[in-house]
Amino acid sequence: MIQTTLKLAKNIQKIAREALINEARAIENLQSFIDEDFEKCVLEIYNGKGRVVVTGVGKSAIVANKIVATLNSTGTPALFMHAADAIHGDLGMVQRDDIVICLSKSGNTPEIKVLVPLLKRTGSRLVALVSNTDSYLAKQSDFILNATIGEEACPNNLAPTTSTTAHMALGDALAICLLALREFSSEDFARFHPGGALGKKLYLQVDDIILNNELPVITRDVLLKEVILEISSKRLGCAVVVDDQGSLTGIVTDGDLRRAFERGFTMETPASEIMGSKPKTVDAGDYAVKALNIMQQNSISQVVVVRENKPLGIVHLHDLLREGII
Repeated sequence: MIQTTLKLAKNIQKIAREALINEARAIENLQSFIDEDFEKCVLEIYNGKGRVVVTGVGKSAIVANKIVATLNSTGTPALFMHAADAIHGDLGMVQRDDIVICLSKSGNTPEIKVLVPLLKRTGSRLVALVSNTDSYLAKQSDFILNATIGEEACPNNLAPTTSTTAHMALGDALAICLLALREFSSEDFARFHPGGALGKKLYLQVDDIILNNELPVITRDVLLKEVILEISSKRLGCAVVVDDQGSLTGIVTDGDLRRAFERGFTMETPASEIMGSKPKTVDAGDYAVKALNIMQQNSISQVVVVRENKPLGIVHLHDLLREGII
């Protein structure tokens, strides 16, 4: 027993790679199963008046829950119904205009055989997401989503591994097709994901951030000794330069000051001689993630927020860190 365990331990990496190759190959093969039935199913859901009810038992039930979550988050109303619970009262959640997607590797489990006739009586359309297109479930369904695989990643070809991966991938493909048809935008996605770092990336605007920062402002003729005081007092590492009308004409950063003194400029030098004339900006109302992208692309740590070229504030890299955008 010990020798067998040691031998297997030496092959852990090989076993893991073989499992991943098996599952990757199965997903790649699914492309050949995207047919007219898949297309009709997508259009049926898109044009339907009801919801999508996804059901299954065992591991298929777990995958069904994930598909429901993906559909809901991408604009297609969906709910989960456990196949075993359905025959003990939960079938009442299925309405006539709903479309029911039933997940099963074999398509011949006892729960499925009991559930399918009951589903058909509700008048709802039935979709089989199966790995056996000759099964009872497939033959009783209005649409078949073919998730046939060669074998499981399990060396005994028993534990649901490759089959559940294939079912999940096909569910993702279904959700993405519906997302595209609905022209579901990042703004729509943000409405359903307001929490956490992902939500902030999608909905947090630069206007929300600059409220916490004082705007460091100077004019072109201000001397460097005054520029230093302005930058130090506002603690954002820069000061924006404006003209007599208050329009943005440049920026002076900590880096500009260091380089200026290295070149021999003095405290009496005016800001106009060292300022950058093309500061990076974002418009008021832009998302904070846009400011982050500009910082990353230009290797800078702050961006000026403007409205009609009038500076309203500064978004600093530290602000994005504090908000959890990074």
